[in-house]
Amino acid sequence: MADWHKVAAVTDVPVGTGKEIAVNGRLVALFNVDGEFNAIDGICAHQGGPLGKGNLIGKVVTCPWHGWQFDVTAGTHCLTSRICQAVFESKIEDGNVYVKV
Repeated sequence: MADWHKVAAVTDVPVGTGKEIAVNGRLVALFNVDGEFNAIDGICAHQGGPLGKGNLIGKVVTCPWHGWQFDVTAGTHCLTSRICQAVFESKIEDGNVYVKV
C-alpha cells in the first residue's frame, strides 16, 4: 500500500529543476514545472540512468546518460507513449512536498 512521504521543502526544488530522492526503497525523480510538483520513477526505462539528474525544459526531462526524454507530468516517453515511467501523486502541505509511494 502506498503512503505519503515528505521528500523536500518547496524551496529545495526551484521552478525548472529536478531532484533525485530515495523514497520507501525507490528512486524518485521530483520536478518543479511552473510551481507544480511532479514525481516519476527516477530510473530511466532505457538503461537505468538517473532521471532526477536530467535537464528539465518545460515539462520534458532528458536522461543524462543517453538522452531519452520523458514528459514528467504523464511519465510518457516523448517519441512513443508505449514507454512510460511510473508516476507518483504529489502534494504540498506547510511548505513541504509529499509524494505517495
